[in-house]
Amino acid sequence: MRQIRHFINGEYSADPGGRSFEKRSPLDNRVIATVAEATRAEVDAAVRAARAALSGPWGRMTTDERCALLHKVADEITRRFDDFVAAEMADTGQPHHVMTHAFIPRGAANFRVFADTVKNVPTEAFQMATPDGAGALNYGLRLPKGVIGVISPWNAPFLLMTWKVAPALACGNTVVVKPSEESPQTAALLGEVMNAVGIPRGVYNVVQGFGPDSAGEFITTHEEIDAITFTGETRTGTAIMQAAAVGMRDVSFELGGKNAGIVFADADFDAAVDGIFRSAFMNTGQVCLGTERVYVERPIFDRFVQALKLKAEAVKYGRPEDHASNYGPLISQEHRRKVLGYYAKAVEEGATVVTGGGVPELPGELADGAWVQPTIWTGLPETAAVVREEIFGPCCHIRPFDDEAEVTALANATDYGLSTTIWTTNLARAHRVAAKVEVGITWVNSWFLRDLRTAFGGSKQSGIGREGGVHSLEFYTETRNVCIKL
Repeated sequence: MRQIRHFINGEYSADPGGRSFEKRSPLDNRVIATVAEATRAEVDAAVRAARAALSGPWGRMTTDERCALLHKVADEITRRFDDFVAAEMADTGQPHHVMTHAFIPRGAANFRVFADTVKNVPTEAFQMATPDGAGALNYGLRLPKGVIGVISPWNAPFLLMTWKVAPALACGNTVVVKPSEESPQTAALLGEVMNAVGIPRGVYNVVQGFGPDSAGEFITTHEEIDAITFTGETRTGTAIMQAAAVGMRDVSFELGGKNAGIVFADADFDAAVDGIFRSAFMNTGQVCLGTERVYVERPIFDRFVQALKLKAEAVKYGRPEDHASNYGPLISQEHRRKVLGYYAKAVEEGATVVTGGGVPELPGELADGAWVQPTIWTGLPETAAVVREEIFGPCCHIRPFDDEAEVTALANATDYGLSTTIWTTNLARAHRVAAKVEVGITWVNSWFLRDLRTAFGGSKQSGIGREGGVHSLEFYTETRNVCIKL
């Protein structure tokens, strides 16, 4: 049985008699680890270690020295690639190819990209006139914000945690990380990497646990946390924002989504089917940027529904190490109950179930896992719960549309505004619709392509702030102006 411990001030620690919880495999519901649950005292120790590191060797390093270390972190992650893949597969149950082609490589890339970005983004400088004619010079400095609380989700644990940790460290901050209780392993494993490459003690800290009355609450209410970054559901983001208001701490949130996919009749049909399939069902639909609402222009609607149905019915269930499998379970039994509840609600509301809608029959121990079928519905009004509310599962509703104005209005008729994907070969239309859809990121004839230099975040109830490239530097640093009288 694995023991997952906190990583505080460069050491793994947990009181053997303290609070802990079981981590179960989503594949078959077996207990695979015992995870320490942080008390307020342990979170306080992590925050104090992070605060001390700001005035220690880490705080005295030059930007070049810091960034050289972060490149070593990326190299060590790559050297231990198989360990990170195995840890993430164990926690999430997702297929081997998802980990090896996207989630773990992108986690390593985050350290390289932000180490390079922080060295190459200038601040501003202005000369100004003064009454005596001598003038003055103003210039900006970027300084670390301090101790950053990082609360990361379970759906792409390593990728989304390092997306926050890498720029925070590149800017000279220290971090206290709380990974999801459903995916504790890669955040803990990263502590070994930090020690191996010589990151000073206290720079990177991990406390395990839950949200309310646990590690999450203890971080967000701690007066020595200078800023909080969070990826997760909107309801939790609201609670964190309320906690951050005490002390006027800065926040950066990527929250929920109910993302639309728009397919015009002139699209490359096969590419559009493949793209919508990935965006709706990759990672078993547990992707914040995933597509749960699909709008297809009427001339190709029936053909498109049938083609997507065939792809959904061809998924191969199995353990992640089985390279023939391409579809994993949901993260937990609790989440499966939520998703199945929406599957039942869709039927109650009058949906036509094109495919799926239940639990697959699987052999042996897999029958006890958190599996659900990829599911497609048609025939529901926009007021239906499964069309309006985020499900975070492998499902989508498909509706026909007749013109550009109609589909733009449909895409925007939501409280969320995270992402959309548009499929058309008409370049003018692509630009027009992309500009009108109220989201943080729009893909045209693609999905999940990310240039890490560009702005990333949501609008409306999908988030606050932007990260990526210089936008991350704006959150993870305080910009100060210096005015020199000449």
